Amino acid sequence: MPPRSGSGAGPLESVAVGSPPQAAPGEPVGPAPPGLRFRWPLDGTPRPARRFDPPPQPWLAGHRGVDLLAAPGARVRAAGAGVVLFAGPVAGRPVVTVGHGAGLRTTYEPVRADVRPGERVAAGAPLGQVLPGHAGCPEAACLHWGLRRGEEYLDPLALLGLGSVRLLPS
Repeated sequence: MPPRSGSGAGPLESVAVGSPPQAAPGEPVGPAPPGLRFRWPLDGTPRPARRFDPPPQPWLAGHRGVDLLAAPGARVRAAGAGVVLFAGPVAGRPVVTVGHGAGLRTTYEPVRADVRPGERVAAGAPLGQVLPGHAGCPEAACLHWGLRRGEEYLDPLALLGLGSVRLLPS
């Protein structure tokens, strides 16, 4: 697997989130297919409190999403159109997962869900409210926003063209 930047800080490049990858895992794979449009999962432009920092191996510790500062009770919205795949507790934390097609899933936690599995949602549709108490959040509340394609964790900021830098072998 190619090395990755440690903190996601520095210049940003878009990491593709469209159709299944043709390149080796972890390499950019081109632009998202037409029609897949994404937005911030909170109103306005939230400030990241913690960036995507994937582990070098899937079983090691890392940060598999982005923590966005939010007020407790802030409205959480679907980052893109899709179907609610899950709404309930995972290891005691309330999570909502939305499937977007092309193998993409976004996750949102901790969220008091206003949706149920099977519901279709438009980009920007309300999913629930941010709950306080996310571990590691420097404020009263943070939304942990995650992105996966299949089993691979990706930087959700890539959905907005703000993804982490990925260093490729020369």
